[in-house]
Amino acid sequence: MDLNEYLIPPTEATRRRGPHDRIVMTSRIRLARNLKAVPFPGWGKKPDRIKAAEIIRPAVESLPEMKGCFAESLDNLAALDKQLLVERHLISREHAAKGAGSALVLNRDETLCFMINEEDHIRMQALLPGLQLKEVWGTISKVDSRLEKKVDYAFTTEWGYLTACPTNLGTGIRVSAMLHLPGLVLAEQINQIIQSVNKLGLAVRGLYGEGTEALGNVFQVSNQMTLGETEEAIVERLNKVLSQIIEHEENARAKLLEKKPKMLLNQIGRAFGALSNAHIISSKETMNLLSCLKLGVDVGLFPGVDRTLVDELFLITQPAHLQHNSTEKLGADERDLRRADLLRERLASVSRPLAELPGSPEAGGEAG
Repeated sequence: MDLNEYLIPPTEATRRRGPHDRIVMTSRIRLARNLKAVPFPGWGKKPDRIKAAEIIRPAVESLPEMKGCFAESLDNLAALDKQLLVERHLISREHAAKGAGSALVLNRDETLCFMINEEDHIRMQALLPGLQLKEVWGTISKVDSRLEKKVDYAFTTEWGYLTACPTNLGTGIRVSAMLHLPGLVLAEQINQIIQSVNKLGLAVRGLYGEGTEALGNVFQVSNQMTLGETEEAIVERLNKVLSQIIEHEENARAKLLEKKPKMLLNQIGRAFGALSNAHIISSKETMNLLSCLKLGVDVGLFPGVDRTLVDELFLITQPAHLQHNSTEKLGADERDLRRADLLRERLASVSRPLAELPGSPEAGGEAG
């Protein structure tokens, strides 16, 4: 089966909506599991990894939630296909680097994904748009229980689920949400929020997880400890923290609108100008400018513009997606040219942002 024919088109994928999705882009829960009596991937040799995959993959494919799934060994996927999956947050960068013995199983609507032989034998994740942690937990908990009846997990009554990394020991759960926080960044409050979140035992990371930059003002917030607390308690705790972050972001946006409207108009206007007129532009600059454009749509500066347009541009301007839509091999310089061409083309029909914020006495004109 061809991965590119299986994946949901970007236009359709970015139309999905969920609660508080102006700020919470996605909710995700990942579970780490290992097989009993089979060496963990980091210690096992190639035959061990192949043996684990031969046990896990058919068991996963037989789950009712995975009917019609895409399943493939990583060594049969092209490097570009793996990068596409990374950019869609369906597999990790670490998993993309794996070969023989590692595999992927993905369900039809891309809400359930199994990474086989990443750091652990099984890394299963459920993903939904917006703030839906409880719904995500309900889904993945059911899938995990069904899979546990088909394969023997490495588990002890003292330590819970055994994992390759001690930080995942116990429940093996990683609960996270991807947040768009331009208000807190522009209001220079983001560092304070990150420090507060860290004190609560949660981690704040960049767009692609640990060790990555918060491109486009996108941050991942997740639990750090997995031992000594139930899965439900972890989900509830993170849900409460995320609700507070949402409130802080909404307040930051409201204060910027009230106290610093010209600064906000300037940031959004300059971002639109650069994106719609550039002839060479990097991925990093694009994501940061699109963040401002998305904020402009959210606060009403682009009447009639659907936020889906910006969400789609976030995805299709990334390197692998650009390469996928090209008939020839692109180097970094060529990607910067193609990215600019794409942005100018897609934004050509978008009118300049309003010169005043909606609701202000002089609102209604266009920027000169």
